[in-house]
Amino acid sequence: MRAIFCCLFLLLSCSPKAILAEVDPSQTTPIAPFRIADNLYYVGSEDLGSYLVVTPKGNILINANLANSPPQIRASVEKLGFHWSDTRILLNSQAHFDHVGGAAQVVRETHARNMVMDGDVSVVETGARTDFLSPSPNIAPYAPVHVDRVLHDGDTVSLGGVTLTAHKTAGHTRGCTTWTMRSHVPGEPAGTMRNIVIVGGVSFWSEYHFVATPGHPVSYPGIAQDFQRTFAELRALPCDVFLGAHGQYFDMLAKLKRYPQAGPQVFIDPAGYQAFVADAQETFKKALSKQEAAAAH
Repeated sequence: MRAIFCCLFLLLSCSPKAILAEVDPSQTTPIAPFRIADNLYYVGSEDLGSYLVVTPKGNILINANLANSPPQIRASVEKLGFHWSDTRILLNSQAHFDHVGGAAQVVRETHARNMVMDGDVSVVETGARTDFLSPSPNIAPYAPVHVDRVLHDGDTVSLGGVTLTAHKTAGHTRGCTTWTMRSHVPGEPAGTMRNIVIVGGVSFWSEYHFVATPGHPVSYPGIAQDFQRTFAELRALPCDVFLGAHGQYFDMLAKLKRYPQAGPQVFIDPAGYQAFVADAQETFKKALSKQEAAAAH
């Protein structure tokens, strides 16, 4: 997992334009949906994480992904035996095109309430035009979509007796959001509840400026402090089941190889979570130090 994350960072840092020239096939390649917890299912692609939270009063979808992802997500939802029209709430991990590009279509088809963290609201409602990196070849536009509820750090989203908590883990975007919930994992003793964490995002690339230099102001005021707060927040979160906005965050494909034998318990990985956060924080520290050194000369 560490090697994958480091490679991703280097690719983003060194050749962002080349990367966005075409979408990574893993982001659009369908994968069979699967159960993670009693009321939580994966309905995304090989890499873009999309999650269905099932409740007696309707369902919650986390991440609409790319503009062309909703048909794939819908097919996964229906393959599991659930109804697309029962999607009552749409949440997201971050306001980039690979996580909210399909939001407008999901809302149009299901009439779900679209809930977005403060900091990302204007980006979602303008189709990325107000992203702090825009205009940029890395910030692809998408269909704007109205936000029905503005979330703030620590807010909860509840439906049918199920509650998710929104943690503002800003930096990657101003309103990047990590979601947590508690649920029982099939195969474990009845009554055992696990802490589930769906990481929103911790990466950055060469366009991110944490330190002001002549001709290059910071990407947005307080971005370095936001990243630092994000890592402190993530380190403090209790995590048993490690998930994320990208499957590569939590080594999903490797874990799925063990799923037929071990079942959903393969995603119980507190050590992997802590290692992921530590690696991401170290990567940020090195980048910040490098920018500080450059600014001093």
